Amino acid sequence: MPIHNQARPPASVREDGCYPIDLTGPRSHTLVIRPGVGSLSIGPSQLGKKADLHVAPDARIDWTVFDAFATPAGSPWPRFLYYSGSDAGFLDWAQTRPIEEMTWAPILSADTVVDASQSFLHGLHIELGQSGGRLSLMLPKRPFRLNVSGDLSRFSATGDMPSSLTLAPRTSRRKNDPPFKLPDMGELYQVTSLTLENTPLGQPISLDCLDQFPNLDSLSLWGNFCDMDLLARHAQLTNLELRFMPDLEDLPPFDTWPLLDRFIAYNVEETTGKRLRQQMKTRAKTRPWVGHASVSQLRKPEWWTTEFGRPFASWPKRLAKLANEAYNVAQASLSQARSLADAEAAITAFTVRFNTLKGIETTEREDLGEAVWQLSQSDHLIGQPITEEMAQCWFDAAREY
Repeated sequence: MPIHNQARPPASVREDGCYPIDLTGPRSHTLVIRPGVGSLSIGPSQLGKKADLHVAPDARIDWTVFDAFATPAGSPWPRFLYYSGSDAGFLDWAQTRPIEEMTWAPILSADTVVDASQSFLHGLHIELGQSGGRLSLMLPKRPFRLNVSGDLSRFSATGDMPSSLTLAPRTSRRKNDPPFKLPDMGELYQVTSLTLENTPLGQPISLDCLDQFPNLDSLSLWGNFCDMDLLARHAQLTNLELRFMPDLEDLPPFDTWPLLDRFIAYNVEETTGKRLRQQMKTRAKTRPWVGHASVSQLRKPEWWTTEFGRPFASWPKRLAKLANEAYNVAQASLSQARSLADAEAAITAFTVRFNTLKGIETTEREDLGEAVWQLSQSDHLIGQPITEEMAQCWFDAAREY
């Protein structure tokens, strides 16, 4: 690809190629635009290949360098931006240059207030880690979608309500842990459209949190929840969506929501799913569905374990295959274990398998630690439990990642 030698690219660059840009200083970075790619990720060097352009977490960024770029059709490029760092200057930039989708993982050393009230953002996703300062956001005055994930206790917002709100709190991976309680979401309680996302087999989120949101007419749930009976308090719902839910036993009957126009149940447990199908048909006889109504992909209990029971679901296919093979071997060894020494040997062999593999970063290490805990809880012939502390100790002693 040719390197274009001008200090700043000409207006409306639409061709693929390599371009020097003044992102954090004169010609500090080279931007590579590839055919058909409409996204760009910017972040610290430890993100490796997950970031297209590496910048220090506290670097000041000149976001206007992207004004020169457009898609072949002429709309602003990049269409989708991912940024990990502390510079909220993209919100000022977005006052004159609309951003279609912005994902921001703020790295904040102190509590920070940012003003997006005048920004043009169609979708804003904020990913909050477990450490750092709190983020207080003044919301855009124009309609937009807001998605907040991670440590929700570090987030607050004021101003005009988003057209839809998605919350994906960081929950534990243990479905037997006490139910997760959503923190107080402050002014966001006024939203009318809410999506709550969780993992299907993780710690359940209690639906008593919905009492914070009295104005809801649209609710979408993904994953594992408890206190489903509390949905009966929200008789005003016109849209209800249930996805990847392994337990719907306490879901109230359809006549709880007399205004319901649209209903989706997708990848849900089989027993309640069959009941929902029948209720849906019965309801249609007295009041036809105005919007989409369907119950599909009913799942037996073993499906959830196969699809979501192990922590490798988000891994690249090649790595996930290796991890699952190693897990199978360890599980088979543990099933024959008659002493703690046998168990330690099985878990150590599993752990060591990943010492020479590339791509084992913090997230993968946490996944492997979770896999070791799961293995320690599997069937064996030892006659006493393998404690979590013991399994963790074996894991830490053998790993080099």
